Amino acid sequence: MSSESERAAVEEKSYGPDDGILVANDLRKEFGGLVAVDDLSFAVQEQEILGFIGPNGAGKSTTFNCVTGTYPPTGGNVYFKGQDVTGIPAHQMVKEGMARTFQEFAPLEDRTVVENVAVSLVPDELFTLAGAGGETERLAAEICRRVGLGDVLDQTPSELPHAGMLKLELGRAIATQPDLMLVDEPFAGLSGKEVEELSEVMESLRQHGMTLIVVDHNMRGLLNLIDRAFVIQFGSKIAEGSPEEIANDPKVQEAYLGGEEI
Repeated sequence: MSSESERAAVEEKSYGPDDGILVANDLRKEFGGLVAVDDLSFAVQEQEILGFIGPNGAGKSTTFNCVTGTYPPTGGNVYFKGQDVTGIPAHQMVKEGMARTFQEFAPLEDRTVVENVAVSLVPDELFTLAGAGGETERLAAEICRRVGLGDVLDQTPSELPHAGMLKLELGRAIATQPDLMLVDEPFAGLSGKEVEELSEVMESLRQHGMTLIVVDHNMRGLLNLIDRAFVIQFGSKIAEGSPEEIANDPKVQEAYLGGEEI
């Protein structure tokens, strides 16, 4: 099969609302004359950890932004838990059960770690720990323990190392009680041991019923975590499969490393 035929076969696949907990069908985003997401279709199954992979400029963040309601898509549909949520604003998507972490952290610097997590447990209200009640504080502390911050509850975000800030970002997202979480570059700047620790946290979340989509450039760390990978380049899908299939895919190797093995 020629490369053109392979591309056509990839693009022909379409999905319906019930093909996964999250479905994007023919998703498209244009900025002026630039096509950032090119009729992309994929489905994520409940309690799956999907790796969303691609080199810099592939369109990963733009896809995230369209799925979570930050950008309205130019075309196509997004379905979440069987409902058409295309273009629903980001704050409403959180209420529907979808959370997202960000590469750029924005914690409340004048609040402790546990208070930062507790804020997300009290949606649409100004937060004070005294007014939130003991149950909120206990739940926030439990979330902190789940992500590995149980020993630093009373520290401020500025006292945390980079890995701790990543865990705090996860904790704040978990506090919105999502069914699905999109995790953006969780391994950036981490040591091998820190990657393993964060991977264990995300695996634990899956075991507790959560579905995760993880974007990262650390291919080795990501392939050790995920069930399946979806690879894009220039806003289009180039490969999909198990971690082993993706690591050995010539198209992926070419996109990332000029043909060298991953």
